[in-house]
Amino acid sequence: MLNVVIGEFNLFLVCFLFFQPPQAPTRKTFKLVAQTQAEEDAYNYVTERVTEKPTGIVGSVAHLMKGGLGGGILGGHVAWKLGGLWVAVPTTIICGMYIGFCLYSLVVSGQVLCRRTRIPSMTYPDIGEAAFACHRNPNIRKRSKQFRYVIDTMLCTELFGSCAAYQIIIAKSIKQLVENTPKTSIDGIQGYPSLRLYLAIMIIPIIIICLIRHLKYLAPLSIVANFVILFCIIVAVYYAFINNPRFEGMAPYTSLHNFFRFIGMIMFSMSCVGVVIPVENNMKEPAKFGFVLFLGMALIIGCTFLVSFFGYAGYLDRAEAPITVNFPLDGLGKTLKICIAVMIYVTHGLNFWVPFSTVFVYIRPRINPDKLVIMELFYRALFVLIIGVTAIIFPTINSLMGFLGAFCLSNLAFIYPNIIYLLVIWERPGLGKLRWRLWVAILMICVGIFVCIIGSLVTAVDLVKTALGIH
Repeated sequence: MLNVVIGEFNLFLVCFLFFQPPQAPTRKTFKLVAQTQAEEDAYNYVTERVTEKPTGIVGSVAHLMKGGLGGGILGGHVAWKLGGLWVAVPTTIICGMYIGFCLYSLVVSGQVLCRRTRIPSMTYPDIGEAAFACHRNPNIRKRSKQFRYVIDTMLCTELFGSCAAYQIIIAKSIKQLVENTPKTSIDGIQGYPSLRLYLAIMIIPIIIICLIRHLKYLAPLSIVANFVILFCIIVAVYYAFINNPRFEGMAPYTSLHNFFRFIGMIMFSMSCVGVVIPVENNMKEPAKFGFVLFLGMALIIGCTFLVSFFGYAGYLDRAEAPITVNFPLDGLGKTLKICIAVMIYVTHGLNFWVPFSTVFVYIRPRINPDKLVIMELFYRALFVLIIGVTAIIFPTINSLMGFLGAFCLSNLAFIYPNIIYLLVIWERPGLGKLRWRLWVAILMICVGIFVCIIGSLVTAVDLVKTALGIH
């Protein structure tokens, strides 16, 4: 089923930063050039980077937030409903700090590898491949390409899965507006079609926007999309004070099963793993990225906290994702529902661009150059069709977000960064006194593996039950 649930996160920031049409990247060869610490320190990767418009601290924080606050945050209140207030408050903060710490290790490892390889900038898959390729153990070096493919696959799974989640958000919003009912359901009610039919009808317009090959037509609209999401957070706070001014009725905790569903969803809501490397590569002063990440993650945690707490307080057990579904069917509520549907539609086109470009790199060499454009359009339509079918089979936004968070982000944000960090520091500067760096990395990896296995199993079972119509 993992091959079916192809899978947000808001890596469209990569698109916004670079505005490049899809093309096959130049393959880099990663070799250990700096044999000593002195040789490593002698190379200044910052001056070697060619960045047309480097960003300062404020701009970098803004880009990081833009990457972390996407469609996933619209389900944070449902995650809190699953976890319970006493569990959700500390766990949200701890998860955000944990993600930030691991991503900081990833970026620092990338900066070290830039100096060791004399390659000024790298992507996440580049860093993974270089970490293996620069190790002195030949058995590890020969696995470098395989590790790159694993990272590429996981990134594409998470991003394609986000597209499926976006399609469900759009379909639920349209279904509610058509039926003019405060409650939505997967099944058809009162003679209206089921959510699956709405998803099937949407495939054609989704294909149309995903056939756009140049991001300059879409990327500016993503700014508007994020303002709409931020406005939704403000409105959620407003309705919380209207519906539940005393903030009563929130369950302190629920069950262990719901806790693992909560973990996956809240990770999906906060993760910016796909944008940290592009943001660092585009910074005027990459050495200050630690401060940027600290401030950016603090703001992401804060925004997630706001929408989750007030969304749960305002709607309690009636809470649904996206949060706009809970808004009343008055003028403001309907306007926001329409805006979210339109903006998520645009964001889908941007979010689809990055993983498809990655996959098309592997497909491109097998295509006749004379038919390259038409075949690219064909494969774009084919992948959207596969994503659409996935959304039709698993039309439950909560379980899909939980699965993507537990399976993909536990690997991308917890496990892989610490594996890379261990390989980078193994010989220089070493594992430290009593090998403390080794034990810290192993602890981080074990937590990631635990969340990945248990969280993925719990949410996968929910997805299967939904596909089979078991409630």
